[in-house]
Amino acid sequence: MGYRNFEDYNEKITKEIKKRYSKIIEEVGEDVTREGLVKTPERASKAMQFLTQGYDLNAEEILKSAMFKEDYNNMVIVKDIELYSLCEHHMLPFFGKAHIAYIPNGHIVGLSKLPRIVDVYSRRLQVQERLTDQILKCIDETLQPQGVAVVIEASHMCMMMRGVQKQNSVTTTSGFTGAFKNQETRNEFLKLITSDLS
Repeated sequence: MGYRNFEDYNEKITKEIKKRYSKIIEEVGEDVTREGLVKTPERASKAMQFLTQGYDLNAEEILKSAMFKEDYNNMVIVKDIELYSLCEHHMLPFFGKAHIAYIPNGHIVGLSKLPRIVDVYSRRLQVQERLTDQILKCIDETLQPQGVAVVIEASHMCMMMRGVQKQNSVTTTSGFTGAFKNQETRNEFLKLITSDLS
């Protein structure tokens, strides 16, 4: 269960989205036949398909493809996972980092699968709150660990480029299940994701 090869776009979908982007470019007052814009509708069509590829991917199956029996029962953390998504309210990007931890309960998962789960859900039209919850629930329900923790820190272009135009604001969302509802365990996780251990 990996990513589709996005050199192979659906020709029909690409053509339909391309027509709509051409219309949008014309409606905002530009000349779609201008040299710099001639190929823009097709590029934008392919970019939109790439940025929303998460709808065609199954996060649970990705996790199940790399689950291994293991007696390890301490915290596993993957932090600073880059994420890029599109705000569903304005179709503008938000981007930042996800930090994920889980405490195994008989099974561990290949470490690369946690960033893949972030990509599956972030490559959709999203709000940060739902994105946090979807990642948390997927790991919790699929691995059934002792607990899961997810923290996302992101900057939103809909706040930076338009609207309130606040350039330095960062939005943080979090979710915790099981053992991470315990204050001591949660504090250990939060300390580890903010420390530089090198």
